[in-house]
Amino acid sequence: QVQFVESGGGLVQPGGSLRLSCAASGRIISTYSMGWYRQAPGKQRELVAYIRSDGSTNYVDSVKGRFTISRDNARNTVYLQLNSLKPEDTAVYYCNTLAPGNSWGQGTQVTVSS
Repeated sequence: QVQFVESGGGLVQPGGSLRLSCAASGRIISTYSMGWYRQAPGKQRELVAYIRSDGSTNYVDSVKGRFTISRDNARNTVYLQLNSLKPEDTAVYYCNTLAPGNSWGQGTQVTVSS
């Protein structure tokens, strides 16, 4: 199994930016498609962005043009750059492989509020 530690969240005003990091351990993740997920209060966890092993990316419509997912295979780390943040982006953000089977990390809280 792969273990994940997310960091970089915080409180930010609407329109602000954050950069989230996800450090993986236990296995090399360079061959995995990796995703960033989020779970808002009272809602189900949703996939917001993913990056394949070849570096190609995909985003849910609500974050297209504002979020950017990237990976650093040398550091076994995945990133999510969040720009032009909106209150509806408030959630706990997690990373994981697209394929099921790994446990979830503790996530990192992103709160967008004035």
